[in-house]
Amino acid sequence: MPSRRDWLRSSALGAAGVLLSRRVAVAAPLPAIVVYRDAGCECCLRWVKHLSASGFVTTVRDSNDMPSIKRTMGVPDALQSCHTAIVGGYIVEGHVPADAIKKLLAEKAMVMGLAVPGMPVGSPGMEGSTKQPYNVIAFERTGKTRVYMKR
Repeated sequence: MPSRRDWLRSSALGAAGVLLSRRVAVAAPLPAIVVYRDAGCECCLRWVKHLSASGFVTTVRDSNDMPSIKRTMGVPDALQSCHTAIVGGYIVEGHVPADAIKKLLAEKAMVMGLAVPGMPVGSPGMEGSTKQPYNVIAFERTGKTRVYMKR
C-alpha cells in the first residue's frame, strides 16, 4: 500500500500535469491555399513547394488567362506578378513569403491582400545566387497600399 507521502507526490504531479496540459495551445491548422498560375511557369511551382514546406495545403489551378483572373480578383496593375492565390479570404499576389501570409492570417489584417510585385530574385520560388531586396505590400480595395514587410 502506498504511503501518504507517495500519494501526495503522485497527486501533486498529476495536478501539475493537468494544469500544464490546459496551458498548451494547440495551433489551428492553416487554411488551404488555391494558387492560379500559367501552366508554363515553373517558379510558381517552386513557390507552391515553399508554401507546402511551411505547412500550407495547396491546390494549383492552371490558367491560360491570368490577366482575367487578376482583374476579377481586383489585383492592382502595379502589384501584379506571375501567380495569384486565395487563402483565408485574402488575395496573395506573387512570391509572398509563407511567414508573411501566416502573419496576415494571425493578425486578421483589414486589407484585401499581400503582394510581391514582379519577380524579385531571392524571393520564395525565385531563389538565385544573388538576392535583391524587396517589399511585401499590403493592399486595400480602395487602392491604398503600404509596405507590410521588407526583405
